[in-house]
Parts: sequence; structure tokens; C-alpha cells
Amino acid sequence: MVYRFIRPALFRLDAERAHGLALAALRLNPFGRRAAPGGLLSIEVAGIPFPNPLGMAAGFDKDGEVPDALLRLGFGFAEVGSITPLAQPGNPKPRLFRLEEDRAVINRMGFNNGGGAAASERLAARLHHGGVVGINLGANKESPDRVADYVAMTAPLASYLVVNVSSPNTPGLRALQDEGALADLLDAVLDARGRQGPPVFLKVAPDLEPADIDAISRITIERQLGALIVSNTTISRPPLKSRHAGEAGGLSGAPLRDLALQRLRDFRKATGGQVPLVGVGGIATAEDAWTRILAGASLIQLYSAMVYEGPGIARRIVQGLEGLMRRDGFAVLADAVGSE
Repeated sequence: MVYRFIRPALFRLDAERAHGLALAALRLNPFGRRAAPGGLLSIEVAGIPFPNPLGMAAGFDKDGEVPDALLRLGFGFAEVGSITPLAQPGNPKPRLFRLEEDRAVINRMGFNNGGGAAASERLAARLHHGGVVGINLGANKESPDRVADYVAMTAPLASYLVVNVSSPNTPGLRALQDEGALADLLDAVLDARGRQGPPVFLKVAPDLEPADIDAISRITIERQLGALIVSNTTISRPPLKSRHAGEAGGLSGAPLRDLALQRLRDFRKATGGQVPLVGVGGIATAEDAWTRILAGASLIQLYSAMVYEGPGIARRIVQGLEGLMRRDGFAVLADAVGSE
């Protein structure tokens, strides 16, 4: 209710400035309670016990400043980043746009963040707090060796690591999804992580051809990755109403829903259920989340929907999922995964 009252004022601000205010509010907010472990929605993925399957996607907390505040909002886990080894300013502003009529967002941020050293210090300081927190890894725009960039932050500072080769806003990054390049990159990351390091997840784009899906699935299975995150923003443009529809960058929010759901189904089929999937893209309600779970997602993430619905969205979706589980007769969340 509070967010509905203040949202018109926030929406009069530039989108990036409003995002900064949201982070500042979370840094100052000590209130809320984490999801309790062992509840109806608990699930284990890659050996990690998640109290519920709903996470905050990467991009909201780029520098690992507020993961614990996000967990107190009711998210079962939080993913910080993308973090690059060296600090970089990202792309020129403006680079973040609300498409209000479409309940969508276009961004071309370009991995703006304060760098690995600063983020590592913050994440190391919060390790004793517990909770499931992932680190989304990226490469510097001007890096002469992008594989080395991903290897640079494999220290055990979080519950899992994400190799993000799917952002459309760093030139050439998506080429790392090509079969040979991806295999070499993952081998290097897994080797640097070592046997005792955290699980490695892979985040892919929705804009993939069937051959790409098959190749990525095969590589993921062979290397026994912890999970596939499906998917990042899209460079495609379905029909949109907003005046910002022509902006360059990755599109997220409601228009991505159908594409991301189809891509999740594609990866479920290609992997034969051998790799856990994380469903992302266009999730705004408990029904959206439940559809993604039934289609094969063990976990789900959101970001853009919170822009429109406010911080209460996490608890609303979690409560709704509990009701949908009971309605459909599932006593264990894992039994619902892929059951469509």
C-alpha cells in the first residue's frame, strides 16, 4: 500500500535515479524476516537448500550492497551482480527505461559496477549472516582476456556462482554462448573454482536457435553444472506501446513472458530434466511463477515486476505459490517441477 502511494512520485524520476533511491531505502531498512527453512516451498538445488524458490535476479543489486535486505523481503535467495573484475562505469546515460504501458523495462547498462575487490569485501563481511546469495559474474568491456575475467571471482564468497554470457549490452559477450567458446570458458571457471567451491550456474539468452539450445544443454550436462538460468533479456521486439519501444538494449518484463517460458520448455526437453532450471523473464504473479515451475523450473527469479508492484511482490508470490501447491495436490515442491 505504501508503494502504491509513492510510486507516482518515483515514476516521475529518471528510472536509474529511482533505482538508486530503492537501493538506499533497502540499505536503511532493518525490518522484515527471512523465509524460514523447511517450509512447504523448500527445495534443494545443486546441493543448496532454498527456503522457497523465488529469487531476486541479477541486475538489481549490482554491487552486493543489499542481499540481506532482499532476503528480509521474503525472497528465498538473492543474486548480486553482474560483477566484473575491474570497476567500470557502463554505457552512457540514459540507459534504463520504463515502458509503463507494456509493464516492461529496456536497459543497456553495460555491466556498470564497482568491481570485484569492493564487492568481495562486502560479500565476505556478510558470510556469517547465512542465507542463499549468488554472485553473477561478468567480463569487463575492454578486457583482453574475458575468460580470465570470469575466473577472477571464483572464491567461495556466496552460495553459487553464475557465468553470465547472455547480456546483450557488452559487445561480443553473447558470442561466448557458441559451443567451443562456452566449453573452454566453463572448463576454466570450474578448474579455478576447484572441487570444494560453490556450484556453477550458467545464464543464457532467450534469443537462441534450436542448435544452440542442444549444444548448451549437452555442455551443461557433461560438465555437471549446478543449474541453467533461462533467460536473460531479449533483443527481439514484440509489439510494444511505449514511446521507449525503439530504445536499444535488453527488453524485460511482461513482453518477455511467453518467449522465456518457451525457452524454458525447450531447455527442459533438451536436457531431459538432467539439469535444474531457473525460470526468469516476465514473472509478475504467483500464477506466472507456478506455470514456470510446472514447465520445469526448480527455481524462479524476477526483477522488472518489482518496479511496478513494489517490494511486497515477494511475499505475495510466495503466499500465492503455497495456495497453488495445495490446490493442485502437491505436498513437495520438487514433485511439481516439470509436471505439466
